[in-house]
Amino acid sequence: MGQRKKFDKAFKEQVVLRILASESTVGDAAKELNVHYTTVRDWVRTYKRDGESAFPGSGNLKAEDDEMRKLRKQLADLKEENEILKKAAAYFAKNLK
Repeated sequence: MGQRKKFDKAFKEQVVLRILASESTVGDAAKELNVHYTTVRDWVRTYKRDGESAFPGSGNLKAEDDEMRKLRKQLADLKEENEILKKAAAYFAKNLK
């Protein structure tokens, strides 16, 4: 099997903007790049949906996804702290009797 082609954000945006400006069609761009039609079509869909934050790159998250990940971690930390405080309150309440 051949190795998968990788395209950077700037390249994908350039292709998508050409398509959106009616300078090229999805099919023509796919043939020109020697990639499958659905790959280019998905780039266009992603760009229309996410705009400038589309194609964050390998290992990078979109701003909304990164914020969601941080908030989930913060929530998990707060739940853990809450459990510790409950146990401490129960321990001290037991010792007061």
